[in-house]
Amino acid sequence: MQRQLILNGNPMEEVVGFARAIRVGPFISVGGTAPVDADGKTVGIGDPAAQAQRCLEIIKDALERAGAGLHDVVRTRVLLTNIDDWKAVIDVRAEYFREAKPVDTIMQSTRFVNPEWLVEFEADAVAAEANMSAGAD
Repeated sequence: MQRQLILNGNPMEEVVGFARAIRVGPFISVGGTAPVDADGKTVGIGDPAAQAQRCLEIIKDALERAGAGLHDVVRTRVLLTNIDDWKAVIDVRAEYFREAKPVDTIMQSTRFVNPEWLVEFEADAVAAEANMSAGAD
């Protein structure tokens, strides 16, 4: 099966050796996605909803680069540094996945590499083989 790396230019991709997402056949995994802009700076400091929105926009872009979309997502994972932020974050998640209704896990983490981050998302998707993107990075 073809293995497609989805890169988005995050400076840490080369430093750490990771891809934003990987597609193998119809399966797409989007790794821990933090609320950062194109320069790696935190978006929405102190605002879990704004950070959730940024994470999901990054995931949406990665899926599109992989020839899929939010409608193909079958699982999300929400990691929070403060579990009390779950409602604000889940309200944002609902805006993106109201139709697809993927399964979900919400959990609290002690901390992330950057203390400004309040939330990270992961997503798994299954898309038709015919949708393999020609724009692989």
